Amino acid sequence: MANIASAKKRIRSTNRKTLVNKNRVSKIRTFEKKVEEAITEGKHEVAMLALKVVQPELMAGVNKGVIHRSTMSRKISRYNKRIKALK
Repeated sequence: MANIASAKKRIRSTNRKTLVNKNRVSKIRTFEKKVEEAITEGKHEVAMLALKVVQPELMAGVNKGVIHRSTMSRKISRYNKRIKALK
């Protein structure tokens, strides 16, 4: 356990940031699940709409630092490829 005031403050701020980041990642995963469901059901139009919703969420995650830029671009690329295959 920390005894120094600055260390105690770091623990509090880290806990706050961890909670916020977990919420951000959870939100992104929820939108990704909607894309996955639409793809598995074979609904091209629904999948395209879901992808248009998840794309800004992924970009926001990159800007906030919760996911890596390469991860975001890889996921979007793979979703696009799978959606195009539905046609």
